[in-house]
Amino acid sequence: MTRFRKWTARRSTACYLTSTCRVLDGLETADRIKTKRPDLPVIMITKSEEETLMDDALGAKISDYLTKPVNPTQILVALKKVIDKSAIEQRIATRDYLVEFREITMKLNENPGWREWADIHARLSWWDIELDSLPDGGLKQSLEGQRTECNVEFGKFIEKNYEDWLWRQKERPPLSVDVVERFVAPRLKAGEKVLYLVMDCMRYDQWMAIEPLLYDSVRITRDFHYSILPTATPYSRNALFSGLFPSEIEKEIPGLWQSADEDEGSSNRFERQLLDLQLARLGITVEPEPRYAKILDPEEAASTAKKVSQFFDRKLVSMVFNFVDMLGHGRSHSDILREMLPHEAGYRSVIKAWFEHSSLRQILQSFAKQGWTVIVTSDHGSIRGQKGAKVVSDREASSSLRYKYGRNLRVDKRQAIVVPQPENFKLPKRGMNTGYIVAKENYYFVYPTNYNKYLSLYKDSFQHGGVSLEEMILPVAVLEGKGN
Repeated sequence: MTRFRKWTARRSTACYLTSTCRVLDGLETADRIKTKRPDLPVIMITKSEEETLMDDALGAKISDYLTKPVNPTQILVALKKVIDKSAIEQRIATRDYLVEFREITMKLNENPGWREWADIHARLSWWDIELDSLPDGGLKQSLEGQRTECNVEFGKFIEKNYEDWLWRQKERPPLSVDVVERFVAPRLKAGEKVLYLVMDCMRYDQWMAIEPLLYDSVRITRDFHYSILPTATPYSRNALFSGLFPSEIEKEIPGLWQSADEDEGSSNRFERQLLDLQLARLGITVEPEPRYAKILDPEEAASTAKKVSQFFDRKLVSMVFNFVDMLGHGRSHSDILREMLPHEAGYRSVIKAWFEHSSLRQILQSFAKQGWTVIVTSDHGSIRGQKGAKVVSDREASSSLRYKYGRNLRVDKRQAIVVPQPENFKLPKRGMNTGYIVAKENYYFVYPTNYNKYLSLYKDSFQHGGVSLEEMILPVAVLEGKGN
């Protein structure tokens, strides 16, 4: 009797608080459970197969959904999926990656060509993203070790073949100079309206991380190109717009390379004119005149998104977005950003979070809705510097960490590609007896003076200009509205 009184007292209190004594249905019960315990998994069993009920159940963030009649095996499987979800995902990932690991190792032993290297990089990038969500650090360490091994072999491959790609008509991958001719020009000739977007310093894996955020609104076809050397903005981005190698650009715009190559404002101030010259060489006339926009900060991006309709009366628009590069550079000077971007996974995560709410995403979706074809690519990627390479030079050498030009440059040839004759790599001469060196793998250049100080200062910073999969093999994504 006492227990009955306690039950009726509790029930009366509940009725008083809720102003009703009605029985809650399953969805209401699930909603209240999730309100009080968001972390608690909920499995719903119902006799209804109505689609609206299933949608409502999924909207209540239940973990699984079973329709009556159910047998014990179904319940066991549902419970196992919920309780052992992380362990199951880990086991499957481990099994699948071990298979992938062996396949990539076999490819390395088969002297891969440029197509195979692009495939290897795409596979590694996919696993980078896949393992980001798993707790086991052992697989990530294995993947990082395999990337290092691949970059050692990739450096040898580039050193052996790059000059042939430039001079000897040997079959070559699409390079920076080929992107407009191969991906943009055919669309213009077919009468399509094209947005040509270059995201400064965006890596292949970073694009793969943000690409799914566009799946609802566009169809995406992903391809790739190789950045020219050095993989730095003044060289690779000018090549993207001009279709010319740096030594050829020098003939078009004398004096361009006289300023410091780290100064993007001076070395990349002719991108619009270089694109116009390339289109003329390709026999393409675009009327009305193409529009060009370089977006350097969030305020400018927001302003562009608001007035994006002003671009729609053109047939070609080219844009440069600098956020990814700015984030990498900012990390070097900010303790907060270093905490947020401790490694590549953190870098991907921050870029994805930015893109999800960015003006750039709005811009891409707006163009796609208007029936435009959007070509997205990058001028170069970046790599996290891990090992110092001692370099000796005269006082006039450039200050870049992953490449340098100057006189009397000396470095261990196992750590860098040495280019004593710039014309061999179609690079500007920059004066008498000036050569170039380009770092391999994840080396960065440090002078002997105060070596340990600067070795420590730049270790783990994101750098570009050298030879690595991350810097050289870049995405070219073609976006088309689903209504096209």
